[in-house]
Amino acid sequence: MIEYLEAAPADGPALDAMARTCWEDTFRHSCSAEDMALYLDQAYGPSGALLRHLTDPAHRFRLAKDGDAIAGYAKLSEPWLPDGVAGPRARQLSQLYVARRWQGAGIAQALMDWTIGTARDLGADELLLTVWEENHRAFRFYKRYGFEHIGDYAFQTGNQTDRDLIMRLPL
Repeated sequence: MIEYLEAAPADGPALDAMARTCWEDTFRHSCSAEDMALYLDQAYGPSGALLRHLTDPAHRFRLAKDGDAIAGYAKLSEPWLPDGVAGPRARQLSQLYVARRWQGAGIAQALMDWTIGTARDLGADELLLTVWEENHRAFRFYKRYGFEHIGDYAFQTGNQTDRDLIMRLPL
């Protein structure tokens, strides 16, 4: 049975490992081994952004756990997109990952519902996110929730620049 709860610092190592695996499974084919290694070193591991953000109040994490295993998570943040994209009351879905084993089990929907509800509770009037232009499954998921493509974002994967789509949902 899936349990949903707020992440705690003690969840850091398991969350970091799960997120890294999800990223590798999803994007391994899209970049060189060198660029992947550069990105993974920046994002994950003891000095990676995920563990730093876990204790930063600008970010909120919601976990989906199946026993001791982290099946998925959502990370809601203060906007980090370029100036002029986010309004003064916006929030941003920085990450929504579901491990391959649990995809299709409704976890992504539960995490998105939490994200939207929490953003509203924080007084947000819009929710933003970015999604890689080639991640068609995620794009379709966000469209079903009413997100609209409003611009593009240059996402760095090591030395490679990818096109992410900026999407917006009015709240």
